[in-house]
Amino acid sequence: MAANTIDNSLLCKMFLAGAKNLEANKEYINELNVFPVPDGDTGTNMTMTIMSAAKDVAGLDETTEMKVIAKAISSGSLRGARGNSGVILSQLCRGFAKIIGDVEVIDKEVLARACERAVESAYKAVMKPKEGTILTVAKGLCEKVVELSADPDIDLDTVIDSAIVYAKEVLDKTPDMLPVLKQAGVVDSGGYGLVVFLSGAQSAFRGEEIDFTLETPAVGDKPAVDSKEADTADIKFGYCTEFIILLDKAFNNKMEKDFKAFLESIGDSIVLVADEEIVKVHVHTNDPGLAIQRALTYGALSNMKIDNMRLEHQEKLFKEKEKAEAASKEQAMEHKEVGFISVSVGDGINDIFKDLGVDRIIEGGQTMNPSTDDILKAIDQVNADTVFILPNNKNIIMAANQAQDMVEDKKVIVIPTKNIPQGITAIISYVPEMSAEENAENMKAEIENVRTGQVTYAVRDTEIDGMTIHENDIMGIGDHKMLAVGTEVNATTKEMIDKMIEESDAELISIYYGADIPADAAEALVDAVSKEHSDCDVELQHGGQPVYYYIVSVE
Repeated sequence: MAANTIDNSLLCKMFLAGAKNLEANKEYINELNVFPVPDGDTGTNMTMTIMSAAKDVAGLDETTEMKVIAKAISSGSLRGARGNSGVILSQLCRGFAKIIGDVEVIDKEVLARACERAVESAYKAVMKPKEGTILTVAKGLCEKVVELSADPDIDLDTVIDSAIVYAKEVLDKTPDMLPVLKQAGVVDSGGYGLVVFLSGAQSAFRGEEIDFTLETPAVGDKPAVDSKEADTADIKFGYCTEFIILLDKAFNNKMEKDFKAFLESIGDSIVLVADEEIVKVHVHTNDPGLAIQRALTYGALSNMKIDNMRLEHQEKLFKEKEKAEAASKEQAMEHKEVGFISVSVGDGINDIFKDLGVDRIIEGGQTMNPSTDDILKAIDQVNADTVFILPNNKNIIMAANQAQDMVEDKKVIVIPTKNIPQGITAIISYVPEMSAEENAENMKAEIENVRTGQVTYAVRDTEIDGMTIHENDIMGIGDHKMLAVGTEVNATTKEMIDKMIEESDAELISIYYGADIPADAAEALVDAVSKEHSDCDVELQHGGQPVYYYIVSVE
């Protein structure tokens, strides 16, 4: 039976249940991406944002005061905020926490005031709020809570249930508010994530049985260790063994059952898939030879692969240690007046920013937006009076702005760069003789002169900007719309560049090729573009970025 008030213990359970439900649905939320690109990350961003707070809440006991819980929810989500959806979610949490931190229990009236403050905080955080987004869903929910809470005959359970039902109705209408959602045939992913979180919280409110254990361990739970034995202690079976059996006789159900039982006796993480001609096997074991010998009794082996997971783990730890040492050295940098932080991904692009004078690179981008806390740590590591931040992604700008507002001992200036080419243009435009304010204005003006395009593949069928797109098609995406769709990378990229040049007077074309593009293929593209546009200078740079075959700028 649902309670008619929410005390501190129940609030913790509701928050953790909401976080768990969000985590369980994050991949589906990721797929609700308007552009069918392989970097949908709304679900991941919202989950990591809420999990940052959930770890703090999970560490509290049932006697913890409401104001302490509110602080954990607010500060944890703010520091863990990633991406626009995560930042908005953190602001919803922050506004909600400001109200509940002053009470001992939450009733209908407190819930209404907390929802109003949550929506107010979230809308203030967005420079140009758009309807048809998570903001709209949150506002609709809030309005329903306020309306129903005013009725003395309605209990808290009915208020919560009716508000979530209404939020779902608002969510279903988001495609009618944003044409881009209707065109893609999806509802707003952030709004969907909010409803998922609230539905999980409602389950806990109603007393449903829920496992509140967080699967992701908190950072710092385990002590740091240096010994080889301790580093690999958690790896019970050291060899990842894979192979295919080319059957020379029928492989019946009893044989499959017996083979699985044998593999279970010598290892774990077993995957065995059989058909009439082959058996595909995956097992973690300390003796690959035993698995191979048994497999040979069924037929010949093919596609054999054995990896030493302990060595791979040690190599990973070694690389992490090197990275930490490098970061420590950067922390010890001499004090200077102005420093730069850039979000970047790809060895080539990282090197370009470093050569241009960037003091600290934050690894991240389309597939992994850094959190507010990641940006705060980078700011702390730059020993300068004024720090410029180049987010280089429209989904990271809000987190950077949030970090800027949280820093008190340095002047932090966020240049709202939406992509890598804009970031490069911004830092090139910096003039040491000018003041920080003058530079900020100049850099913001210069990035507006850069047209960009990015080339990747489609992860689903859809129709965007009048173009029919099929799964695995190659897409050339411009600043504001889809520019080209094809089946071959270089041809689609060239078509995209042609359209970019049609839209502006171009003098310089810069092409950054990604991790999946061979150098000779990139050079062939440059040759073709140079012949077609002989009046432009064409530069080729190794970017090494994942996901995007090419990133192109036209100036």
